[in-house]
Amino acid sequence: MGLIANYSCLSDANLKELKAMGSEEEEILESVEEWNDDDELLLDIDKMWDVLHFVLTGVGTDHKDDNNPLSQAVLGITAVEEISDYLAYTEHDKLADIVAALEQFNMEEALETFDMAACKEAELYPDIWDYDEEEEEIKDELLHDFEQMKRFYKQVLDANGNVLVSIC
Repeated sequence: MGLIANYSCLSDANLKELKAMGSEEEEILESVEEWNDDDELLLDIDKMWDVLHFVLTGVGTDHKDDNNPLSQAVLGITAVEEISDYLAYTEHDKLADIVAALEQFNMEEALETFDMAACKEAELYPDIWDYDEEEEEIKDELLHDFEQMKRFYKQVLDANGNVLVSIC
């Protein structure tokens, strides 16, 4: 199956509840699943989260940059600690900076220098970098995921929501 990244709009009430849960992993994951079932603003970028972060920032997700809105777009800002899956959130007041950074980023230009060997060397997830014949398909998927992410963040900003990132 693999590690899949999902992004959802989180209401202020649900964010407050999440912050109050502490480290009760089962309760947190059940609540997140329930909130996602109720939410209409969702984004699923499947397994391309690590390479998308790499294209946007020049490094894999092992090198999260808390000061870079492009890194924050992929990984969120505040990680929920002490649970086995990756879960993080971004509060509404940070979304305008993320939207602006995504708007200013030229993905088509970045993909012109996309290099499968560099992805392999950086040990990015998923491990598909030996399939050179799939490079154009991967680039198309990255462009699609980027455009969907840009649209998602704008919609959440307009809805006065927060963003929840889960990678599991």
